[in-house]
Amino acid sequence: MKVVAINGSPKHNGNTAQLIDTIAQELSKENIETEILHIGNKTIRGCFGCGACAKNQDERCVAKDDEYVNECIQKMKEADGILIGTPVHFAGIAGTMKSFLDRAFYVSGTNGGLFRGKVGASIVAVRRSGGVGTFDAMNHYLNYAEMVMPTSNYWSVVHGRMPGEVQEDLEGMQTARVLGKNMAWALKMVENAKAHNITQPLREAKVMTSFVR
Repeated sequence: MKVVAINGSPKHNGNTAQLIDTIAQELSKENIETEILHIGNKTIRGCFGCGACAKNQDERCVAKDDEYVNECIQKMKEADGILIGTPVHFAGIAGTMKSFLDRAFYVSGTNGGLFRGKVGASIVAVRRSGGVGTFDAMNHYLNYAEMVMPTSNYWSVVHGRMPGEVQEDLEGMQTARVLGKNMAWALKMVENAKAHNITQPLREAKVMTSFVR
């Protein structure tokens, strides 16, 4: 089994990366591979809201100048699990990560649910405040995609400012380890369900409504 982890931090070895690595170590103990994709230092534009991905049905965003996003979408599609991590910027998801998630998860949703039924988890690195709100916002993507979401023994928010300071948040690091263990367990449950022909419910066609009448 394989997990694709998305590092939304511009720092290659910052606190977000260290949290992802902590989870990856727990997955490795259960013979689950992790591929880490560093997108936080890329130039990624926001969603156009054009709907072309829904019209074309080719599992791609039409933006031409950051093809890396489409490469990541395909890797996420092929993986058994997806882990998303971000630092907190102004009490929210880091800008590049937000743009990436908007596009990747919209392509998934408009192309038959590419991430549906996979195991999905999120984790957040924060200096002081805004962590829980950011963690909640990250989980919106996983919930929208109808993913299986493992839990931990507290919200997956770990505190630290300079790279490495998250290691001093002992409770936070335990939260990351427990999330890794529970993610591995969830991955095995999904794999076991497939082996015993326990199928997902049929995907319902999306109903779109507006409250403006």
